[in-house]
Amino acid sequence: MIRNEREYRNTLYWLERFERSIAELDNNESLRADFKRWKLQRDSYQSQVEDLKEQIKEYETLTNHDSQTPIVLTLDEFNNLPQLLIKSRMAAKLSQKELAELAGLTEEEIQRYEDKDYEDASFLNVMAVVDALDIKIQSGEFLIPLDTLRRTPITKEELLSKSWQKVS
Repeated sequence: MIRNEREYRNTLYWLERFERSIAELDNNESLRADFKRWKLQRDSYQSQVEDLKEQIKEYETLTNHDSQTPIVLTLDEFNNLPQLLIKSRMAAKLSQKELAELAGLTEEEIQRYEDKDYEDASFLNVMAVVDALDIKIQSGEFLIPLDTLRRTPITKEELLSKSWQKVS
């Protein structure tokens, strides 16, 4: 996820580099002779290009959105709440300082929370940010699979890992 203009420019730079690398691969006859190697390398570069383009599109959509028009962001995993908060701030065209003032927090707290994906923010402070951004849930559903409810403690590493399956 691109969070600011510096990261946006950096992502554009890397997109151009990967696209240039793909063009070089396509024009390299000796490498194309080993089709499997060529295809593997090209596919990995193409995958990066597609990921970077998706991030750029998302950032441009958020930053170019009319801040007076509501925007609908979806949350497919509760673990992605921090990104939703950051995206909401960006769509509202609020600086971290402005959000901090609205939420009754310091700019340093908002910077730290965003840098660490709200990992060390208290529930109360997260709720202050949600309130400051005026985030509303339109039709939220939460599935609690009681038949498969875990009965052992969860480690912090497990909570933060990407291995958690999406609720479907």
